[in-house]
Amino acid sequence: MSLKLTILGCHSATPRVNTHPTSQFLEIKNHHFLIDCGEGTQVLLRKFKVKFSKIKHIFISHLHGDHFFGLVGLISTFRLLNRITELHIYGPKGIKEIITLQLKLSNSWTNYPLLFHELTSKNSELIFEDTKVEVFTIPLDHRVYTNGFLFKEKLGERKLNMEQISKYKEIEVCDFQNLKNGKDFRFQNGTIIKNKELTLNPIPPKSYAYCSDTAYFPKIVSIIQNVNCLYHEATFLESKKQLALKTKHSTALQAANIAKQANAKQLIIGHYSGRYKNIEEFKIEADTIYENTQLAESGKIFEIN
Repeated sequence: MSLKLTILGCHSATPRVNTHPTSQFLEIKNHHFLIDCGEGTQVLLRKFKVKFSKIKHIFISHLHGDHFFGLVGLISTFRLLNRITELHIYGPKGIKEIITLQLKLSNSWTNYPLLFHELTSKNSELIFEDTKVEVFTIPLDHRVYTNGFLFKEKLGERKLNMEQISKYKEIEVCDFQNLKNGKDFRFQNGTIIKNKELTLNPIPPKSYAYCSDTAYFPKIVSIIQNVNCLYHEATFLESKKQLALKTKHSTALQAANIAKQANAKQLIIGHYSGRYKNIEEFKIEADTIYENTQLAESGKIFEIN
């Protein structure tokens, strides 16, 4: 199954009638991850029929309001819906204080475990891992401490080559899992047949890199090399390059440059400044050096292959 990415909000700064600040929903190996949580995220989750009760892990890139002002509302809604499962929040140091103060003063403590994982490292680090998925931070260059996130599938089981397996009566269903795990098969007479003769290579693992607010920062290229899909902020066009430099944001051309250097298979750009009425200009600019560019739009779904 492909990774499935739903863009909830993809504009910068303040919410407007038809534009929403940053938030994304990623489905990967039966995990349901929320990435950033701008104001109004829970409304957009409902609007686009995302089953947000499945969210167990939320990743916050930095503590600028357009990336986390929707978080306390979502946490409170989970409480009203009688959630009992754990909710893990990954974000910069200080996020626990911000959220728990609001819950304390409103007497709205959760009736489910709310677990904070505060980040301080300026180097890429592994922050989540299980048998199927790894999540690493991508240190970025913004006005406050900021991380992007790299989501990587782990290599899966080998695939059974039933055409070959059917040739051997001794191989039964109870042997299939061992074959998937890469083990050779031993016949009763002691003969061994190599695993690769009975199985096929697993589907190559996929990856998604989310690069939130950042100045042009080539140091991230080594972390996201060969990623299947890269989301990179593109707040401005090149004509506002100096403003991007001043505010530590990127242009569409700079985002495309990062994608090209990283050999990303696909680029999604977003976080558009409200000064632009026609976001197609961002794609036109990025396409000049990186052709496989897509525009983030609220409600748009990407299947990452």
